Amino acid sequence: MNVLVAKTANDAERIAYTLIKERISGKHDFVLGLATGSTPVGMYQMFKQDALDCSHVTSVNLDEYIGLSPEHPQSYNRFMKDRLFDEVPFKQSHLPQGDAPDPEVEASRYEELVRTLGVDLQLLGIGENGHIAFNEPGTALDAKTHVTELTESTREANRRFFDRLEDVPTHAITMGLDTIMNAREIVLVATGERKAEAVQHMIESVPTVDWPATILQAHPGVTVVLDEAAASHCAESLQARGQEAATRFFTIRD
Repeated sequence: MNVLVAKTANDAERIAYTLIKERISGKHDFVLGLATGSTPVGMYQMFKQDALDCSHVTSVNLDEYIGLSPEHPQSYNRFMKDRLFDEVPFKQSHLPQGDAPDPEVEASRYEELVRTLGVDLQLLGIGENGHIAFNEPGTALDAKTHVTELTESTREANRRFFDRLEDVPTHAITMGLDTIMNAREIVLVATGERKAEAVQHMIESVPTVDWPATILQAHPGVTVVLDEAAASHCAESLQARGQEAATRFFTIRD
């Protein structure tokens, strides 16, 4: 696990974007795994500002709320269209269908799709309870794409996107931990002090279902990009591992 620590959240986002841009630019028929929530928004803005050519890129998203149609204003389909796809055309874009008649069947279909495509690089965020995608604490480390019940803490964290807590869906279709681990490369971004405890467990704890992100330690191609706040609980362990500040690897430009 390669850990890069930048001074600010914007710097961390720029570093992660630069990594993704380099990979996309260097290969045709690239498959890029995308995330939603607040973590990737700044990076998606950089895609648009650069008018990044994604005409050869197929995207697959991590998850979708169950019960929301693609046109629902809070669906992840709509999120991706509004923040990226409407301005940056991709070769193809795939998300789970949240309003599918049978969510379990849809989860199996999506798992097969992702496995068939093969993800070259997967972008991830991390939840305060250590979840990645919607793999909540307790999720089996070998889980495939599945239907999951969201914890109250996750629903509370996503409440800001809805009018009321009661409007936040209770279930979602999500890539499983095993599905995510099949990506050839993974870039995880975490910013802010609220993510510091989860980041500490991800880096320092042994792999455990209690903190799903700890499974990433077993992947040979993971880059974790943090700002100083998110890295604040594990500064000593990073120093002991010889991790350097990200500004030594990249020139940060405004």
